[in-house]
Amino acid sequence: MKDIETNRDIMKAIIAIALSIVLVICFGAIHDNEFSWDYAAAIYHPGTYEASARGFGGDVDVTVTVDKHNITDIQVTGDHETENIGSVAIEMVGDRIMEAQDTDVDTISGATVTSMAVVTAASTALGEAATDVPKPEKEETEEPVEKTAEELDVDIVIVGAGGAGMTAAIKATEAGKKVLLVEKMPYAGGNTTRATGGMNAAETHYQKEQGIDDTVEQYVKDTMEGGHNLNDPALVQALAEGSAPAIDWLDSIGAPLPKIAFTGGSTNPRAHAPEDGSAVGIYLVSAFKKQLEEKNIPVLYNTTVTEIIMKDGRAVGVKADSETADYTINAKAVILATGGFGGNEQMIVENNPALAGYVSTNAPGATGDGIVMAQEVGADVVDMDQIQLHPTVEQRTRMLITEAVRGNGAILVNKEGKRFVNEMETRDFVSAAEIEQTDGCAYVIFDQNLRDNVAAVEKYFGIGVVSEGATIEDLAGEIGLDPVVLSRTLADWNKAVANQKDPEFGRTTAMDADLSTAPYYAILVAPGIHHTMGGLKIDVNGEVLNTKGKAIPGLFAAGEVTGGVHGGNRLGGNAVADVVVFGTAAAESACTYTDKLK
Repeated sequence: MKDIETNRDIMKAIIAIALSIVLVICFGAIHDNEFSWDYAAAIYHPGTYEASARGFGGDVDVTVTVDKHNITDIQVTGDHETENIGSVAIEMVGDRIMEAQDTDVDTISGATVTSMAVVTAASTALGEAATDVPKPEKEETEEPVEKTAEELDVDIVIVGAGGAGMTAAIKATEAGKKVLLVEKMPYAGGNTTRATGGMNAAETHYQKEQGIDDTVEQYVKDTMEGGHNLNDPALVQALAEGSAPAIDWLDSIGAPLPKIAFTGGSTNPRAHAPEDGSAVGIYLVSAFKKQLEEKNIPVLYNTTVTEIIMKDGRAVGVKADSETADYTINAKAVILATGGFGGNEQMIVENNPALAGYVSTNAPGATGDGIVMAQEVGADVVDMDQIQLHPTVEQRTRMLITEAVRGNGAILVNKEGKRFVNEMETRDFVSAAEIEQTDGCAYVIFDQNLRDNVAAVEKYFGIGVVSEGATIEDLAGEIGLDPVVLSRTLADWNKAVANQKDPEFGRTTAMDADLSTAPYYAILVAPGIHHTMGGLKIDVNGEVLNTKGKAIPGLFAAGEVTGGVHGGNRLGGNAVADVVVFGTAAAESACTYTDKLK
């Protein structure tokens, strides 16, 4: 009898455990392998609950306040998330959760890691608040959104709110034009947000003040040679000549770039960056966005342009659509600033099959839309197979390790602990040398002194991709290299800096400081797709040319959507110069063109 009772007790315990497991599974339903519960019918303990989750740059903190049946408030903070990308997710995902009363919400394209951190932390906080098992997932009852047809009239419509598009919008507005920016992403910035080094410019007042002797002619020579002379010489001349005035204009809008460093392929220091050495892209995008706000320049976000409207051979507007509206935007001129196609793997492989399988550092909006649309109305393209690999990309996060790190004295070593290249050669040269090393990768090695002077590196610490050692031997142990070899490599490099002569690889630039200040740091990198040099064929005025070499009336372009500026390889620092110089040129040309239509 006791055995029977014992067996009954055991069975009761097993049943109780099974029911508990079922309740836990029901309570913590997982959607698409992401923690997201259906709380629409849940009952909460009223109060405020907090939770954190790892974002892209650090912890994202979520504070949720609930009453018995509803989420009444949600506050999200993530001070280390990327400005204008992760920060957008911080704001928008919290709002979406609040609106849906549920954590099963869409993430923000291009900011997935931050978005999921918000969702995960909110799910954890709400899990603590919930006191009852949610009902089964609710059926979708939402009516499909009925789109409206809207027609807008402006002087100039600018497609793409990256660096080139925002520059053009600000310049055209300053000239008195009615401007509209259309951006398919939920935030501005495009690939400009990914620019981490500096902006190349020659004969600037900053160079003169710092005793740097540089010339427009040398800038042109370096850019042509770096691009293997595939560049359009007229475009390169316009880039170099417009660079110093562009620096002056940035000064005038509160975005000075006084810190100057070398980049690979440049004879003289000409990469201009913020005073603290922080990433130039986010810095400029923030300044441009402030100008958009101050000048009341409208931006249609989450709106995709699908067609350039042509009439009598002239570009007279665009068609676009969003979730709620189909737009016909009538304009006297159209400026394309949609970026390149580095985020479109299919287009990459179609133009250069050898690049299949490489990771990309590009923003998700860089899919080549503007190039395709312009070709549909007769535009010509150039150098479409010229696609740049950047040698220092952290593969897991696809984070580009800025060239400013090498430009301020860092070195590259292979898995044998040895240098294998002049780190300040052009990107294509360094990438090719890196591919030949064991596992096709390398370590960027730098010290505390460099960390103290290049603020951009703090981001890499925040996302957890940096290895550290109190001594160079300790660092070798951390990353699995021979400590004797790595120590000898560093000693040889420091001697080369002291003698200002690199007998191994002939490096002559970015040797102002050695690597002798502990602790030491390393980041594992390999090449990644970074820039598409090819694109729409333009002239120095930013006019888009057709297949017969004639300008298409009313159609202008600037930035990475264009080709011919960089040839077969882009020098670090030239992309930012490109967007500002040719964003200005396109705006000025479009304004002149529209004035003639009056």
